Amino acid sequence: MTAADRYSYGPYHEGPDPLAPPLDLREALSEIGREVMEGSSPRSALEELLRRGTSGMPGLEELTRRLWERRAEISHSHRLDGTLQQVRELLDKAVEAERRELFPDPSDDARFAEMRLDALPSSTAGAVNELGEYPWRSETGRENYQKIRDLLGEELLASRFQGMKQALQSTTPQDVERVRRMMSDLNDLLAAHARGEDTGARFAEFMAEHGEFFPENPRDTDELIDALAARAAAAQRMMNSMSAQQRAELSELIGQAFGDPRIAQQIADLDANLRTLRPGQDWESARRFRGQDPLGMGEAVEAMQDLGELDELAAQLAQSYPGARLEDIDLEMLERQLGADARVDAARLAELERELSRQGLFERSADGSLRLTPKALRRLGEVALRDIVGKLRSRKGQRETALAGAAGEPTGATRPWQFGDTEPWDVSRTVRNAVLRTAATGDGTVTLDVADVEITETEQRSRAAVALCVDTSWSMVQDGRWVPMKRTALALQHLISTRFRSDALELITFGRHAATVDIAELTGLEPVWEQGTNLHHALLLAGRHLRRHPDAVPVVLVVTDGEPTAHLDPDGTAYFNWPPDRRTLAVTMTQVDSLARLGASISVFMLGEEPRLAAFVDLVARRGGGRVVAPDLDGLGAAVVSDYLRGRRR
Repeated sequence: MTAADRYSYGPYHEGPDPLAPPLDLREALSEIGREVMEGSSPRSALEELLRRGTSGMPGLEELTRRLWERRAEISHSHRLDGTLQQVRELLDKAVEAERRELFPDPSDDARFAEMRLDALPSSTAGAVNELGEYPWRSETGRENYQKIRDLLGEELLASRFQGMKQALQSTTPQDVERVRRMMSDLNDLLAAHARGEDTGARFAEFMAEHGEFFPENPRDTDELIDALAARAAAAQRMMNSMSAQQRAELSELIGQAFGDPRIAQQIADLDANLRTLRPGQDWESARRFRGQDPLGMGEAVEAMQDLGELDELAAQLAQSYPGARLEDIDLEMLERQLGADARVDAARLAELERELSRQGLFERSADGSLRLTPKALRRLGEVALRDIVGKLRSRKGQRETALAGAAGEPTGATRPWQFGDTEPWDVSRTVRNAVLRTAATGDGTVTLDVADVEITETEQRSRAAVALCVDTSWSMVQDGRWVPMKRTALALQHLISTRFRSDALELITFGRHAATVDIAELTGLEPVWEQGTNLHHALLLAGRHLRRHPDAVPVVLVVTDGEPTAHLDPDGTAYFNWPPDRRTLAVTMTQVDSLARLGASISVFMLGEEPRLAAFVDLVARRGGGRVVAPDLDGLGAAVVSDYLRGRRR
């Protein structure tokens, strides 16, 4: 047996392509996170990602565009009168051949025959029907007229049965009788099914005798009805799409199919049965065809079916119905219409949707809405911090501060490694232990064992109490500062939760009022049009946080783009005024002094260049012993993280 006998090669259709590159969930999650931070819900963000796609994966929008291109190609390239045109051409040739045959004959019968030909109706259908009993003298005329009948029969059957042209290799009287008998048996089967009878045995007998006409190979009567109804409905939509004159002519011509009116009657009965059994099919709509390529009835029905499938796929790709999932997309239909590449793209999008859910990046909240899980927030924070670390590294003459000494400061002592230790290895002592242990073997080979490992002992550094106060007034949204602010908070929270776990971080938002929030609330916070920048309330909350941690180094970080325009009255209501009221400035500075007495310095990250804001934050820095940083939006995160690291080392 040769290798060719043992192996075969072909397209892979058993699930995702095993050789395809792995999905990049980091890029997908980053895109979703950006949308959420801009104010979208996680569900909307996921839908937007799937609609737009990623850098290496076309989205639903691109697939839909290709669908409409395919739809336009069909409707702009073709017209539906191909059968009528073919019949007209055959009719003209038949009449012309008959006239040539009659011309030399001087008899009255020949002149009478010419008068009959002269009196033929101008319409194609009327002329064909008029010649139904005409005694042809010309062999060519007789053959062409028979071709008209055969053409009408073949096109009529092809418009209702997908495999009819393959099953009918010729159109002999025996073939026509075989088709008529199949049609009669089929209508009897459908009528019995419509009456509610069990048609299992009858269906099996029908397929055993007439299965050659049904390449779809249906498994039961319902599948047979589905296939026939879809094609019959497409044929009806084709008729609806013709002009009134074309529709009337074709309807009249159908009676001449194979020269046997019983065929047309059987088709009419079939359509009636299918309408009764499948009323939900689209029997009423119409399409506009504006091309130049004429289609016969069978080809036109194929085009109508293609357009129907394209509409169905467009609805599936739109995902606008309740409970929509990408797994609902009919991949076989998509491949049939757009090719194998489209099938792969849709399958990859569905896989991305499944993986995002399987990885536990989304969860249901108490109200049933979708939200990001802590795992997803950690990943977003990791990405944000990585970007910030890259900016810190790019600063010339500075060492990497984000990762330095995260486990504590070295004491100078070492000890054997124990399970769970995260301190750095003492490499020289570890290698020395391995050399001493293996020296006794005498073979000169040094191997490293876990018992050889020694680690550098560290002592815990001082902990910090950190209050990050972020401005959430409408101007932050209006001037494009909303997402950079959230990414900064994500990065700082991730840094503290992973490398400085003993530090206590409080996230405080302030607009007309201030509030403490967790990272999930801040990430999903939607912008609200609200006037007021209540820094006074935010500093009150920051002071409360610092007092809960009296043993920690106090660090207060403020991100804002406007001077205070609101403060909290003793009764808890927020007072707002523009321009800033003297009382607002006074009570805000009182809180700055209060934080200074706690040992906290306030670092203000000023976004914008408004002179009044610059004057105010300079005053805060002088009174609070802090500093003012005016970063651009790309450098905001690096500035905040760097200042946090500087502040906690005080």
